[in-house]
Amino acid sequence: MDNQIRKTLEEWKDSLTQEEYQVCRLGGTEPTFSGRYWDHHEAGNYHCACCNALLFRSDSKFDSGTGWPSFTHPESERTLHEVEDRSHGMRRVEVRCYVCDAHLGHVFPDGPAPGGLRYCINSAALRFIPDLR
Repeated sequence: MDNQIRKTLEEWKDSLTQEEYQVCRLGGTEPTFSGRYWDHHEAGNYHCACCNALLFRSDSKFDSGTGWPSFTHPESERTLHEVEDRSHGMRRVEVRCYVCDAHLGHVFPDGPAPGGLRYCINSAALRFIPDLR
């Protein structure tokens, strides 16, 4: 992976909020319907809370009814990388930031057409930058 950001957990802890650290670096999940972006509809871009890499655009966001921000697709194929997650007695696909390896959430095959994917992402893993045009 090119242009990766590598820091120790202590370095990440010093640069993130407690919630961002828990979710992004320790693989936690925020409670449903609690994050700042689950019901957010402003036009703009969603960036990684850890490294500011562009992850998703608002035109790919949709209301999945799950209580977490959901997107149909990432900004590009090189935005995320996937990791098999067998925690909590489930088999899921975890998505991580390509640049800094932050835990973002999971991708599920139950999204809308045409792609059929739902990227279920923690608000704590995101920073929103509004479109000012």
